[in-house]
Amino acid sequence: MGTLRTKMIEEMRLRNLAVRTQQAYVAAVLGLVKYSRKPPDQISVEEIRAYLLHLEDRGLSPNSRNVAISGLRFFYLETLGWQTPQLFLPPRKKVWRLPEVLSPAEVQCLLGAARSLRDRCLLMTAYAAGLRVSELVTLKVSDIDSARMMLRVEQGKGRKDRYTILSPRLLVELRAFWKQHRSPSWLFPNRTGGHLSINFAQRIYNWAKQRAGLAKGHGIHTLRHCFATHLLEAGVDLRTIQTLLGHTSILTTQRYLLIRQPRLGATGSPLDLLDLKALRSSP
Repeated sequence: MGTLRTKMIEEMRLRNLAVRTQQAYVAAVLGLVKYSRKPPDQISVEEIRAYLLHLEDRGLSPNSRNVAISGLRFFYLETLGWQTPQLFLPPRKKVWRLPEVLSPAEVQCLLGAARSLRDRCLLMTAYAAGLRVSELVTLKVSDIDSARMMLRVEQGKGRKDRYTILSPRLLVELRAFWKQHRSPSWLFPNRTGGHLSINFAQRIYNWAKQRAGLAKGHGIHTLRHCFATHLLEAGVDLRTIQTLLGHTSILTTQRYLLIRQPRLGATGSPLDLLDLKALRSSP
């Protein structure tokens, strides 16, 4: 789909869609092409609907199907100019889950299981600053403001710049790591002069998690959840955490109220209020 792909990307760039959104939308169209084995502009309405049902049969989550539907909707309605918006079903309701969080002891165990100084610095930065993985791998050396002990996040989610905290302990580790690679640009460079990929950062997390013997935490984004939850448990106010995370709405940040340990751990179970002595004596 060479020419059509170029046109689709141009349309997305004109609408200022994020790079990762562009990649996801292109992948959605490529998935349809692979399924139907036809050029995308020659695929019928019935084949598109069959593909959407196929995604559900494969067991894809509602969130993943939403992305596919949005990508196909953009391609056919915005790029090709189809006039059949009813073809694409409204996005399914998203599945809302509480984030999985490691305890401080488990985070320490994870960091200790890192295979190298680079891996430890990467995981420490994700946790110490509460970064998304896309923000983590694209950090520049110039983003470290040691005078103000701040870390600049350039063009995070929603294409917004922000500052987050820079831990003194992290700064020491990053300086030691920089002396190893001395990249003039990237904080976490790869071997070709660019920055580490998101997939490689995920693998670094999974390697450390396996070595640490941890069962919780499905991806490196877990460390961002840990950052927010541990700050909340330490008494940092919700508005400050919202700013550090770069959340547009306070409602997104409020979900961490549901999992903070002091509040839940201090709540007794109603079972403990019962007199169970009679149960022990009954037949």
